[in-house]
Amino acid sequence: MGRWALDVAFVWKAVLTLGLVLLYYCFSIGITFYNKWLTKSFHFPLFMTMLHLAVIFLFSALSRALVQCSSHRARVVLSWTDYLRRVAPTALATALDVGLSNWSFLYITVSLYTMTKSSAVLFILIFSLIFKLEELRSALVLVVLLIAGGLFMFTYKSTQFNVEGFALVLGASFIGGIRWTLTQMLLQKAELGLQNPIDTMFHLQPLMFLGLFPLFAIFEGLHLSTSEKIFRFQDTGLLLRVLGSLFLGGILAFGLGFSEFLLVSRTSSLTLSIAGIFKEVCTLLLAAHLLGDQISLLNWLGFALCLSGISLHVALKALHSRGDGGPRALKGPGSHPDLELLLRSSRPEEENNEEEEGYFVAQGQQ
Repeated sequence: MGRWALDVAFVWKAVLTLGLVLLYYCFSIGITFYNKWLTKSFHFPLFMTMLHLAVIFLFSALSRALVQCSSHRARVVLSWTDYLRRVAPTALATALDVGLSNWSFLYITVSLYTMTKSSAVLFILIFSLIFKLEELRSALVLVVLLIAGGLFMFTYKSTQFNVEGFALVLGASFIGGIRWTLTQMLLQKAELGLQNPIDTMFHLQPLMFLGLFPLFAIFEGLHLSTSEKIFRFQDTGLLLRVLGSLFLGGILAFGLGFSEFLLVSRTSSLTLSIAGIFKEVCTLLLAAHLLGDQISLLNWLGFALCLSGISLHVALKALHSRGDGGPRALKGPGSHPDLELLLRSSRPEEENNEEEEGYFVAQGQQ
């Protein structure tokens, strides 16, 4: 009877994990293709991103209110000093990462975007070393060489290569390294009380919106103000379809972040990292099949080399987390192109002994 109960519990946990992974895949892969699809007809990616941020803020505020009503416990609200001094740098880096990523969809294919954004782990490692969140080890050097070599092979003689789009997404990956390092440092400050991802989203979105607004005003403001799709619309039906499409992206962004939160809290950040690696493969296969992205054998070999570097880093993190010594660094870093928020989830039984960090995306926006 006891053995049967253990088997049932194991099967139930496996089914639950699989369901959460599939839910994460639906949101993560879906929002990547959504961004590419929308930017084909709506050439204002920064405005799109800002609207997504507004929707995420709306849903996070609503979620906070519902949780507060049900638990009768007040949610954390930072002082202006802490908000501007500690949260603002992270919010600015996140806004630039997300904005540049979405901007790149105007120029490059989903496959090139996915591969290039996967290189974010390079910059995460570099800035983790600079801020002493990681210890320099020979294995990390090997990880860097594998990912860098894979990126070169994937982009070498690519028939659909675009310099402008590649520069945008590579810049986003560079800023993403700063972003995730700052986010980890922010969430390790327990006194701020931002361990809950809903609270993190609530505090980050307004500053992200303001940080992205100057770029929007310079590059899209005038064109958008004269566009018939928004401000000078002549067809109400077209306007409603555009706004509906933009609002859908915000829902996908929030759902993606929440699905990652569920996956990490119910399993582990390592599960999310491994799922993220296979998600990249699924994204490339779908891009080649549905969008006709041209991927040569050399490109596939480069992608495999890059994934081997990411997989090695995930394995190293798993081994390091079981050890007693050494600093605790990022777990499962950015193999996901859509990462927008880092979340830290602490299991109750481990609350006094160990902190578990994971990644939380909300944005579609890679």
